[in-house]
Amino acid sequence: MFKHILNICSCIILLVNSLSGQEYPKVVLSGDYPDPSIVRVGKDYYMTHSPFIYSPGFLIWHSTDLEHWVPVCRAMPDMIGSAMAPDLVMYRDTFYIYIPSAETNWVIWATDIKGPWSKPINLHVGHIDPGHAVGEDGKRYLFLSAGNRVRLTDDGLATIGKMETVYAGWDFPEEWETEGKWLESPKIIKRGQYYYLTSAEGGTAGPPTSHMVISARSKSINGPWENSPYNPIVHTYSASEEWWSKGHGTIIDDINGNWWIVYHAYQNGVYSLGRQTLIEPLEWTEDGWFKTAKKPIRTLPKSKVKTTGFNLSDNFSGKDMGLQWTAWRNYDRSAIRAENNTLYMKGKGTSPSDGQLLLCTPQDTSYQVQITLEPEHGSNGGLVLFYNEKAFVGIETSRDSLIIYESATSRNAVPFQCNSPLTLRIENDKNKCSFSVSADGKDWNTLLEGLDVSDLQHNIHKGFLAIRIGLVATGKSSVRFKRFEYSSLCVESHIGGEN
Repeated sequence: MFKHILNICSCIILLVNSLSGQEYPKVVLSGDYPDPSIVRVGKDYYMTHSPFIYSPGFLIWHSTDLEHWVPVCRAMPDMIGSAMAPDLVMYRDTFYIYIPSAETNWVIWATDIKGPWSKPINLHVGHIDPGHAVGEDGKRYLFLSAGNRVRLTDDGLATIGKMETVYAGWDFPEEWETEGKWLESPKIIKRGQYYYLTSAEGGTAGPPTSHMVISARSKSINGPWENSPYNPIVHTYSASEEWWSKGHGTIIDDINGNWWIVYHAYQNGVYSLGRQTLIEPLEWTEDGWFKTAKKPIRTLPKSKVKTTGFNLSDNFSGKDMGLQWTAWRNYDRSAIRAENNTLYMKGKGTSPSDGQLLLCTPQDTSYQVQITLEPEHGSNGGLVLFYNEKAFVGIETSRDSLIIYESATSRNAVPFQCNSPLTLRIENDKNKCSFSVSADGKDWNTLLEGLDVSDLQHNIHKGFLAIRIGLVATGKSSVRFKRFEYSSLCVESHIGGEN
């Protein structure tokens, strides 16, 4: 109880700071939503992020005020490899998502943001972090990492000619602690007589001061590019700051003429939660450069939507899986189905490392999650916190035992006879976890307390991933799941929206 009071007190302090004017940068999507790419279409804003090796991928969000976001659809049913740093754009009457994956770049397209979206088309060009642009000649281009660029065909579905290097980046001070220069994430906008090229440097993780956003401009899409005197536009200067590795920015205007930068960052002390999506206002200088501002120039009309994100809890009442769920790697639709308020998952493998997984993204630094389940003979069902096949913790149950995973390599089986469904619970209090089990949902038996999961993060295990909450089924039979419940343990919860 005392630790929950401390959580509430710390969150109240954050709320007071926000009300006193310290509201930027502001979190617009809490949880692991990295590499944001955002586009405005009239009064509507759409955004997507890196799906990596979760599928279906490219969850698209909608907003009318840049603050409150609701999920719309997932644009790509099957993974083609680890997909990261997309570019969501609208050209004429068509939406495109340019995607780096599997050592090449791809594109999918749709005339309606809700789909259907095309299958991925291979552009047969290397490098990462594509950024779509249209030059003064009306031709389409794809800017890529390391300052490279390639022409696109008029339909945007293929490339023309050879890749060329057109930009050298910005030389930050040698004494800054980063992962390296790593020029990437090129995003192009046109304002007035200039094209503005917004890029990332410094590496995406590693030291807290690694990442940054830089800017350059040119009167031609062909350059030369002049670096901004206000570089870096966004950067973490000290490990004492609240947000680490701030970078990978996109700038966007709103309908009232304000300009914003949307980027990602890790929250100090909760690296395992992943890179969250933040926003800050921009201001333009008299000589035509942009820099961060303390507040927007004009008030943006508030949306009727007052919440952001998902209600992650699920009673499995729909015919289709909710948008909050993804599979690990490709989605075996025949193995997972919802019917009569029950989720049926066919087991496979022998542990969460090779089992059937259904995952969702936590939205809070402290939360509690529980699921009621009943495995058939020959199968195990479980609740896990999953980073990858070699990094996870959690609980599994069969009909006669409980299996506790303190790590992917620490498996402890405990006899536990129960002929009725069990409810498993995991509480994650800022990386300190406890596991519990109940036969009736009222009386709880604590299995483990104080398990540290702070190492379930990229700097330890690589892959640019974060903790996901997972339902798992192993063995050769099926597991029945009911009443998945997610609740925040902090009053600063960002949970909202409707399933």
